[in-house]
Amino acid sequence: MTARKPYPSDVSDEEWALVAPYLTLLPERAGQREHSLREVFNGLRYVVKTGAPWRWMPNDLPPWAAVYQQTQRWLAAGCFEALAEDLRTVLRLAAGRKAQPSAAILDSRTLRSTPESGERAGYDGAKRKKGSKLHLAVDTLGHLLALHVTPANADDRAEVGRLAQAVQASTGQSVDLAYVDQGYTGRKAADAAEAQGIELEVVRLPQAKRGFVLLPRRWVVERSFTWATRFRRLVKDYERYASTLADLHLVAFACIMLTQAAQLAPDP
Repeated sequence: MTARKPYPSDVSDEEWALVAPYLTLLPERAGQREHSLREVFNGLRYVVKTGAPWRWMPNDLPPWAAVYQQTQRWLAAGCFEALAEDLRTVLRLAAGRKAQPSAAILDSRTLRSTPESGERAGYDGAKRKKGSKLHLAVDTLGHLLALHVTPANADDRAEVGRLAQAVQASTGQSVDLAYVDQGYTGRKAADAAEAQGIELEVVRLPQAKRGFVLLPRRWVVERSFTWATRFRRLVKDYERYASTLADLHLVAFACIMLTQAAQLAPDP
């Protein structure tokens, strides 16, 4: 059988060596396995990277239903959470940091709704968008700590407690400081974070602001949002369920860290 032409989204040999142990839920020769596990993962990456609907999977990749069903198995088994946590540790150690962070950066991003997601959309008056809001926490290198999705009209302050709790669960209670923007001011947000052992530090705009200003610490999470928008499936909210939008963001951030970790491998 002639090998297919590779897609830009295909996993590299170095990346596959890192990710394969996390995705192998059954032995390679299991009777239930009909398609190459690497090709199934390539199919998932194709959908997230290109933004194509599941049913538009190219014919030279496994059938869309097989890729979708295996993706659900991986998500249900927590494969990508485990992968993201371990890759974050590897990247932090490679950068000369401690394995677990002591500081985090919190922010949210509003994604415009589509006909698929419009039924659960909310209106974000500040951004003047109807859609969903991604609440994200990253470490000071920009690597994923926690995320969840709400309607766009959700108050950022009201989501601090849930995000802080997820951060501590992911890091083993190592975070004691979180940087936020001025949308998180007030006792409500501070108390919710403090209940999880985290102090909020609001990074404010200079009073004499003129034009674009790069805010200390805050730019890191903005860069992480930019990384996510390179995956076309995440540019808008194309999903019927909020949980699916969160899951695909998890896959995307895991893929980002996977690429960065693969680049650490020494040249042969």
